[in-house]
Amino acid sequence: MPDAPLRHILDGYKVLDFTQIVAGPITTLMLAEMGAEVIKVELMPHGDSGRGGLHLNEDGRSGFFVQLNRGKKSICLNPKSAEGHDIIERLVRRCDVLVENFAPGVIGRMGFDYERVKVLNPKIVMCSISGYGQTGPLADQPGFDFLGAAYAGITSMGGEAGGSPYFPMTATGDVSAGANACGAICAALLYRERTGQGQHLDMTLLDAYFYFHESSVERYSLTKGAYQPTRSGRHSKQAVPCGVFKGKNRYFIIIAPLDHQFRALCTAIGKPQIPEDPRFKERIDRLKNAEALAAEVEEWFASMPSDEASMEVFNAHRVPYAPVLSVAEAVNHPHLRLRGTVRTVHDPFLGDFDVPGFLFRFSNFPQPLELQAPSLGEHNEQVLTEYLDYPASRVRELEAKGVLRSGRV
Repeated sequence: MPDAPLRHILDGYKVLDFTQIVAGPITTLMLAEMGAEVIKVELMPHGDSGRGGLHLNEDGRSGFFVQLNRGKKSICLNPKSAEGHDIIERLVRRCDVLVENFAPGVIGRMGFDYERVKVLNPKIVMCSISGYGQTGPLADQPGFDFLGAAYAGITSMGGEAGGSPYFPMTATGDVSAGANACGAICAALLYRERTGQGQHLDMTLLDAYFYFHESSVERYSLTKGAYQPTRSGRHSKQAVPCGVFKGKNRYFIIIAPLDHQFRALCTAIGKPQIPEDPRFKERIDRLKNAEALAAEVEEWFASMPSDEASMEVFNAHRVPYAPVLSVAEAVNHPHLRLRGTVRTVHDPFLGDFDVPGFLFRFSNFPQPLELQAPSLGEHNEQVLTEYLDYPASRVRELEAKGVLRSGRV
């Protein structure tokens, strides 16, 4: 008989998940979105601290936790007990991937550093995600998203010239580190298919953030420090026009530094003579006179009957622009809805609500999987009976002994 069709691209792979908060759960969420079986190991008594995060309903259910942990099976145990330690060892032997984002050294003190894990399962791919890495002068420092941004030189690039840097309100480092870890895991699994060998992956928020420098690092290096990258306020120091412009009632991003784009912008705003103005004729001239050029554009915005009318003109002239949308506007934008960039999911405690959709698009798996986040220890019995062949009575014993725990949410 033919093999059953795959439910998704990673169907059949088993992941042991020791992660919490954002970066690690993003990694294992993406693996679950691709069909992997993810066993989320939560430590007693309360499990992933993300369960207490942000929006809680009257049951104490966290939308933050649900968004990041859909599609995972939760077991909650005491890893310091002999029985809990044995359960983890048995699961390591049966899984393809282990992901953890404790501070460096913690998983080792639990008895599951890579040296031990690879003895239990030589083919396993172990991925450690941390703020600054498993080695180096910063390795032992507490690591969070925004701290990684500060060390990477990213925070220094946002804000008004000569003023304070701005604090970002998105988990860019956590999410990108998690997504990069997912990609590295998939590559390591491909390597394992070719060689039969597992390996240890060392992924960090700091590395992910530093990779966002598209030109600052090489330019600083090639000029021997003569060029000092820094924040420049609303407009780029490298290309003009390129920045934030005040419209009639909202802000816009306009990026039109190439000559044909610049001419299209000038024609759109009814000032086709601007490219011949000595202040704006060459790109170097536009860089020197960026504020004056911005004033010309914003004067036109102010003269227009509405921002919608301005966008119609820009569309007609193919000016590269975008309105700066609020979160509410982005969530309801038809393009994001159509592509599934915004996705409505269902939770038995929270009902229907919107979350970011899955990043990857596979032609052979066009429909996203319907995934549900677990309550604490919801799958204790299922995992131990199906994966480890424990009788249900043994599970009851371990619960009574305090080795296992479950909760309503």
